[in-house]
Amino acid sequence: MNHDITHLPPGPVMLDVAGLALTPAEAEMLRHPLVGGVILFSRNYRDRDQLRALTASIRALRAPSLLIAVDHEGGRVQRFRDGFTRIPPMGAIGRLWRNSPEGALETAEAAGRVLAAELVAHGVDLSFAPVLDLDYGCSRVIGDRAFHSDPEIAAALADAFADGLADGGMAAVGKHFPGHGFAEADSHVEIPRDGRAFEQIWARDMLPYRSRVGERLDGVMPAHVIYPALDSQPAGFSRFWLQEVLRGRLGFSGTIFSDDLTMEGATVAGGIVARASAAHEAGCDMVLVCNRPDLSAELLAGWRPRLRADMAARVLSMRRDSRFVDSGAPDRDPAYAASRRAVEVLSSALA
Repeated sequence: MNHDITHLPPGPVMLDVAGLALTPAEAEMLRHPLVGGVILFSRNYRDRDQLRALTASIRALRAPSLLIAVDHEGGRVQRFRDGFTRIPPMGAIGRLWRNSPEGALETAEAAGRVLAAELVAHGVDLSFAPVLDLDYGCSRVIGDRAFHSDPEIAAALADAFADGLADGGMAAVGKHFPGHGFAEADSHVEIPRDGRAFEQIWARDMLPYRSRVGERLDGVMPAHVIYPALDSQPAGFSRFWLQEVLRGRLGFSGTIFSDDLTMEGATVAGGIVARASAAHEAGCDMVLVCNRPDLSAELLAGWRPRLRADMAARVLSMRRDSRFVDSGAPDRDPAYAASRRAVEVLSSALA
């Protein structure tokens, strides 16, 4: 393995790795000019020391170092468990609102702070959170990942969660724009469709993106959902959704991440190179390719996008300064300790 640091700006591709430590082949792959980040999964975690060693080895490959991300929302979607605080599903926090809006907001902020502090202390830059989708009671993939069915309550809780993320030193990434909650199908294995008119989606599902939390989002991940009344392509491949609505009408200037291009909802765009090209041309700054090393290799070998400095700059902007970068910092921090107690009380009540 070549141990020299590769000096390159971040590319537009985020890939995964197979196990608990980098193989020589993976290390070389992550030096490719198209690569800009790594997403981790449960298979990449054994314990906290191992995770810190893995993230350190990823950081040591490049300057600037690769962005390290994870889907670590809480509830069903929490990749690291043993040794990490159990984060409740966001829907459980939403249910607190009925009896105590203030308590729900405090718990949402606490969850964001704990999540960010623990990930940052282990070398992870980013979790793809908060979920801004609404719980319509019909989606097979969203459900209690959403804060609430009421868009104003969901927006308020997501904003409090983002406060906690910010205090923990982590950027906020809202998903799945413009809203996945109304579509019944699971985009991992199907191609979801949402036939509503723009006005309906704007009034409800996009309200969080038009609220305070939307104004402070650092990143957005669009849905692999087709809204046929507006575009024949899923939102993540749609210039209408990403350029006209997200960048134009909403004025979003942060980083746009595609959802995983190996999901069934992305296959409408063609092969992996065609999918990456469609997402990139629609406006995605970084495209994700997960759980298919064969497709990762095919993409790096066959894709020739125009690399843009503004896209690289937006990717670099996702990393934050944090008082939790020292692995022992959370245990010395009173705000983290209080937040962890609040989160554990709710998690215990759900057990």
